[in-house]
Amino acid sequence: MKFIDDNLGMRDADSGDEAAGVSVQQLEQDLAKAQQEIIELPAGYHPTQKAKIQNRIGEILIDLNRKEDAYDITREAYDVFVAAEQWEDAVQSCNVMFLAEQPYSLAALGQGVWLAVTFPIDAELTVAMLQHIIDETPEDSDGAAIAAATASYVVDMRSPEGKQRDNLMLFTNHMLGTVARRHGDVSKQEQFDYWMEKLELNDPAKFLIRLRNIVDVLVQDDWWVDRDAIWASLPDQ
Repeated sequence: MKFIDDNLGMRDADSGDEAAGVSVQQLEQDLAKAQQEIIELPAGYHPTQKAKIQNRIGEILIDLNRKEDAYDITREAYDVFVAAEQWEDAVQSCNVMFLAEQPYSLAALGQGVWLAVTFPIDAELTVAMLQHIIDETPEDSDGAAIAAATASYVVDMRSPEGKQRDNLMLFTNHMLGTVARRHGDVSKQEQFDYWMEKLELNDPAKFLIRLRNIVDVLVQDDWWVDRDAIWASLPDQ
């Protein structure tokens, strides 16, 4: 899978001089190549062309543990994607900003989750954003359960039949089971069913409202999009 794996996310630059088998030298070469691509953009290029490269640069900078630089460049890209209403790319910017561990990284996570759930973007990317909430949430909090239930719901609603759907469903089911064990000490199917019912995780109308509350806590007053305008523009609102 492209956005998620058992170790969550991209290569871990904190683990040493090698990042998931990719040498620092190779990362530096990849960075230089991407930076050269920006220099060589043709006259009159669309801003999103540059922003897509900036997202890629941000990922490389995370791997190089240059996190402040990664945040800054993807924050710039995010604004470009929002202006162009390219929501999936904007969420990818949010993903890098969160991994950058900067003062506004939690706000970036909240906005990325909101955009990922609001718009029908890549289900795997949405799951990756929700997994961040699970990892950031205390074990005794309902937040992880809500994020896991939302991830399962998104995959069920968005993913077409096929191997990718099967893999994502397996992943999110495992995610939900893991959260149930740590949150409610659930070990049997009947316990799981009761836990789901007790937390109202079988009803999207209820757990999606609670997810919105979690997002509000993450973002606080630091919204970088006009949610009301976006919501009003959506069909069937």
